[in-house]
Amino acid sequence: MAGPAFRAAAVRVRVPATSANLGPGFDALGLALGLYDDVVVRVADSGLHIDIAGEGSQTLPRDENHLLVRSLRTAFDVLGGQPRGLEIVCANRIPHGRGLGSSSAAICAGIVAARAVTIGGEAKLDDTALLELATEIEGHPDNVAACLLGGFTLSWMETGAARAIRMEPCDSIVPVVFVPGKPVLTETARGLLPRTVPHVDAAVNAGRAALLVEALTRRPELLLPATEDRLHQEYRAPAMPESAALVERLRADGVPAVISGAGPTVMALADAGTADKVEQLAGSGWAANRLSLDLHGASVLPLAG
Repeated sequence: MAGPAFRAAAVRVRVPATSANLGPGFDALGLALGLYDDVVVRVADSGLHIDIAGEGSQTLPRDENHLLVRSLRTAFDVLGGQPRGLEIVCANRIPHGRGLGSSSAAICAGIVAARAVTIGGEAKLDDTALLELATEIEGHPDNVAACLLGGFTLSWMETGAARAIRMEPCDSIVPVVFVPGKPVLTETARGLLPRTVPHVDAAVNAGRAALLVEALTRRPELLLPATEDRLHQEYRAPAMPESAALVERLRADGVPAVISGAGPTVMALADAGTADKVEQLAGSGWAANRLSLDLHGASVLPLAG
């Protein structure tokens, strides 16, 4: 059987940063943020060439070990075969190892680019299959769902397959992220979680996660109680004490604040009237960034602009 045909022109893919968990929605809820990585992929006659600018430019591999390349290769296998060569240019803006979905962004950029550069790719790898493939590579769907779909997402596993729904976040919400200088490995943060939790804590989280759907989509005045968590943030605090202290301080001031993903970034959910003030609350040692909500998810864009 003949392999797939590829487009001669390069494709450009833009993928957003994401924040998972959002407090009580552990491994289920995600939010797409207006901070982006851009990737340009072109099928070449031979070889593999990678240019990287921005985040990770001094540390990321420029060979088959790069997560973006591994994701491209996995998607090309699903699409019917590998191209003879690849030229890849990455402009990275999402911080690595900070709980803002940099690995999910690389995965989603790779599989979306592979589909876009393959003629007939959307027929072979539809959006449902795209989410399933991204989850298979990442291991859980919360970040990749938000990265692919944009907006506010709820994801779950059903008979071994990833599923997700997208909801429209309230447009008055302004995320403010506080990024520390040092990363925390996701594996380290996950390793601190206990095998069991008290029933009362699980019950509180179930209620808060349900409330968070209402708060994020229609009633942002409920965000402070809706972002309360008892399942993971307290247990992970020893790995990121400064982040835990910042969350506690912000919440004591009435600001809905959570650990973003596995941390150590802290995210506050402000509004236009409070975002400037919230940005000033962290103090030194933090890079405070006021972001927009991303409503589009992973997108194939024109090369220019």
